[in-house]
Amino acid sequence: MAIRRLPETLVNQIAAGEVVERPAAAVKELVENALDAGAGRIDVVLAEGGRTLISVTDDGCGMGPDELVLAVERHATSKLPDDDLTHIATLGFRGEALPSIGAVSRLALTSRPRDGAEAWTLSVEGGRLDGPRPAAHPPGTRVEVRDLFYATPARLKFLKAPRTEQGHVVDVLHRLAMAHPEVAFSLNDGTRDVFRLAASAGDLFEARLDRLAAIMGREFGDNAVAVQAEREGLLLSGHIGLPTLNRANAQKQFLFVNGRPVRDKLFFGAVRGAYRDFLAADRHPYVALFLDVPPETVDVNVHPAKTEVRFRDAGLVRGLIVGAIRHALADAGHRASTTVAQAALGAARPGGAARRLGRPLRRRRRPRHAGARPRPGRAQPGLPRALDGIGRPPGGPGAGARNPRRGGPGPRLSPGGGPGPGARHLHRRPDGAGNRHR
Repeated sequence: MAIRRLPETLVNQIAAGEVVERPAAAVKELVENALDAGAGRIDVVLAEGGRTLISVTDDGCGMGPDELVLAVERHATSKLPDDDLTHIATLGFRGEALPSIGAVSRLALTSRPRDGAEAWTLSVEGGRLDGPRPAAHPPGTRVEVRDLFYATPARLKFLKAPRTEQGHVVDVLHRLAMAHPEVAFSLNDGTRDVFRLAASAGDLFEARLDRLAAIMGREFGDNAVAVQAEREGLLLSGHIGLPTLNRANAQKQFLFVNGRPVRDKLFFGAVRGAYRDFLAADRHPYVALFLDVPPETVDVNVHPAKTEVRFRDAGLVRGLIVGAIRHALADAGHRASTTVAQAALGAARPGGAARRLGRPLRRRRRPRHAGARPRPGRAQPGLPRALDGIGRPPGGPGAGARNPRRGGPGPRLSPGGGPGPGARHLHRRPDGAGNRHR
């Protein structure tokens, strides 16, 4: 079999299989482009979990007609001005996202530079370019992806339900929003706003905590401990939750390296080691840490989706994380989370548990049964009050008392003193004991 060069369209489809595995991956690439363009607001719209429509609109620097054409060509980018892969200061750098997405969908780009007088648009369908043409659009860029994977039906079959795919998109956007609190984010599913995050003001620590509380929950914001440490040119900052604020999985643990959200086994192991003396093995804390390192000490080009990194000195990074967390927890050793404190106070008050749940207090009544002792002052069922207790020995149990051995009711007596209807007959044993037998 002879070796041949593959067509450009097929090459792009193969690359798309590595870069764009689901709608969330396409959203991640497009939003990262918007952040690299200096956007202050990013709006995302989905339809059917991103299968039929993904729209990303930003107010970034925008592009002219010539740059629009280059943007959809493979390995064309503005993010490597000196062709040095060891000093990457942007989220994207390969120049593969737009051509890969255009190879498996119907892609449309509309953009206008901030100082431009008019906007331009072009479209790519299955790898075929059409445009650019004049259009109407405010400064910034809008990217629309329709019918994702229509050109690769095999990949389309592996997509999950729209709600599941939308959940992956929410997770991607939340991670990018935590890393960039100065940018406003919104997500709409075509019918309603899934979430809307305003840009956080103030210094970096306050802005980060406000954004983290909006995403991880107000509970985290009220029980977070600040972390800040530096070692050999590595700067670690962020917030961690008190040990008493924990959960059953590690889904609320986030690491950002130079503003890039990553998933790193070294990080999860370091967090587990730092909390070892404070948490059980099956409980996990809330953590959001931001690591700033010199670009030449970390390799971000080790994963097609750029979700993993490789550190030059992994031991130094792990030691910094463990030491910083333990130091922060030691300084806050006297504190407990507000949720634990409120639960303890509620349990100490009479009826506190019921009040916390918002339910009125109700006294449980013991069920009445056939052998229950009648309440004092009440006639036994079936007998007049004047006859209740006839035949009761002095100081002994009443007619309706339980048999201490058998637990049944006492005999019913007639007005004449004999056993009434349905009463048990009394038989005395030879030794004189007064047990009742059937």
